[in-house]
Amino acid sequence: MKRIAVFASGSGSNFQAIVDHVKSGKLKANVMLLVCDKPGAKVVERAEKEQIPAFVFDPKQYESKEQFEEDILQQLRHYQVDFIVLAGYMRLIGHTLLHAFAGRIVNIHPSLLPAFPGKHAIEQALRAGVKITGVTIHYVDEGMDTGPIIAQRAVEISEDDDANTLAEKIHKIEHSFYPETIGKILEKLEVKA
Repeated sequence: MKRIAVFASGSGSNFQAIVDHVKSGKLKANVMLLVCDKPGAKVVERAEKEQIPAFVFDPKQYESKEQFEEDILQQLRHYQVDFIVLAGYMRLIGHTLLHAFAGRIVNIHPSLLPAFPGKHAIEQALRAGVKITGVTIHYVDEGMDTGPIIAQRAVEISEDDDANTLAEKIHKIEHSFYPETIGKILEKLEVKA
């Protein structure tokens, strides 16, 4: 079974969804580690409650991205992590991790990429007046939400949707779609191994 690390910066609802899918047996993986760049984020509490080790760091305490990514890499090696899942991790992944985990880092984004990359994708979609947005799962590369797309699911925007109601619709889809898609990716990796 593949050993995964989840990277998150906020409340950790996708982290929890992944852990719940693992516990129920729907996702055949082991969550070995949470990596969080925001001390005090709710996701850290979730990891403690689930008895999953957490590497929590403050990027401001480091001189460079390379430095903190080296520390992350040490943790990933310590827990023998095979695969990285970004779940609301609000930083670009640098060369250190991209090189060590080439083709083994995925991200989820709340839009139908390439539309509305980066932060505030839900608000961007509402401002643009589009009728459909959605969820994209993609491999991670050097760019911001530019890696190869793995899977997408559309979400209709209603006339009365605001940022909160649309975020709720998107999260509802993410919480099953992401663990299911991760499971399919990991199965393919198992077959190749």
